[in-house]
Amino acid sequence: MARPRTPDHIHLRSARMLDVVAGELVSPGDLLIGGERILEVAPTSVPGDAEVIDLGDVTLIPGLMDMEVNLLLGGPDHRSPLNAVQDDPALRTLRSVANARRTLRAGFTTVRNLGLFIQTGGLLLDVALMKAIDFGWFEGPRVVPAGHAICPTGGHLDPTMFQALAPHLMPLTVEEGIANGISEVRKAVRYQIKYGAKLIKVCASGGVMSHTGPAGAQQYSDEELAAIVDEAHRAGLRVAAHAHGDAGIRTAIEVGVDCIEHGSLMSDETLDRFLELERFLVPTTYLADGMDVSHAPPDLQAKAAEVFPRAKATVSRAIARGARIACGTDAPAIPHGKNAKELLALVDRGMTPLQAIRSATTVAAELIDVDDRGRLDAGLLADIIAVPGDPLADIGVTEDVRFVMKGGQVYRREPAAG
Repeated sequence: MARPRTPDHIHLRSARMLDVVAGELVSPGDLLIGGERILEVAPTSVPGDAEVIDLGDVTLIPGLMDMEVNLLLGGPDHRSPLNAVQDDPALRTLRSVANARRTLRAGFTTVRNLGLFIQTGGLLLDVALMKAIDFGWFEGPRVVPAGHAICPTGGHLDPTMFQALAPHLMPLTVEEGIANGISEVRKAVRYQIKYGAKLIKVCASGGVMSHTGPAGAQQYSDEELAAIVDEAHRAGLRVAAHAHGDAGIRTAIEVGVDCIEHGSLMSDETLDRFLELERFLVPTTYLADGMDVSHAPPDLQAKAAEVFPRAKATVSRAIARGARIACGTDAPAIPHGKNAKELLALVDRGMTPLQAIRSATTVAAELIDVDDRGRLDAGLLADIIAVPGDPLADIGVTEDVRFVMKGGQVYRREPAAG
């Protein structure tokens, strides 16, 4: 769907809005929008030609952010377990269009697309999706693309491992992220950066839902991980590492990886170091509650039964210790459009509702190193959603999004409440 026409000014009104920094509701919710930005909070005067949008008895909150999705996977028809090898790049890209729209309408206005692990002939499909959304060709969140995940042969994000394919059925290149040794991992990172990646995703340990052996096993050497970080950081990009196991997490944070994805089996000693180095954690903790593994092979079900309970305990320890935790779902491991389930899970693990909302707003903004979103303040992007009730009392209202604005343009608007 093409980008809708936007009036020069919008006066957005509601019963209340959330000041995520102060941690309190402000009544009424009253914002003046001009172009793609918030011009004024509680405006003292409004242009006569401004369009008034009165949303009624709802709470305005900043657009939410999901720091781990893969919009190129899953979606409205994810029944075939082989679509990772059946979809060609064109179909994969069209799949992402539907997933992007669903994500935006769920109130998530920014996402990190964390690493293609599919055969594309070296095309960075998530970069193409980002551009198409920015051009206004399709509805979707702001996409921060990682290009292809950097992974060793046979590692968790080697897509042939998910289906345990026979040799030579799906050959993959260094440009597609399958890289071994110092020279190859440097080349793989440089390729992603050259063609538009905005961060680098690396596979540092085994995974739960792939035939790679123990989920906690470190899969890149210390030297390879250090080379990946060196290449990314010299180009000004941050690095996110898929890491369940303690050894992989420890090595990743010591060589400078900025963000740990999952972190399931992190020890107390490694958590101490994690906090000292002020890294970020994206725990994707709702997976432990909501991921359907009933159709997975028995060995993968066994890994899930072992890892998921320990992962939940790790998140609770990290929350109690004050770790910097950003919201991320690993969708489509849970369905696209159900992203708010992660906020409910974080509260279940020990966060307050305010902390959970911050994980998807201010902390997420810090993780992607931007200061133009995550709050409802003058001068920031007009990425705004509305939910019923009081999200500080009931985080569950974030599953009931009534209004979505991104960059001053309305993408969802339910009838005014109350």
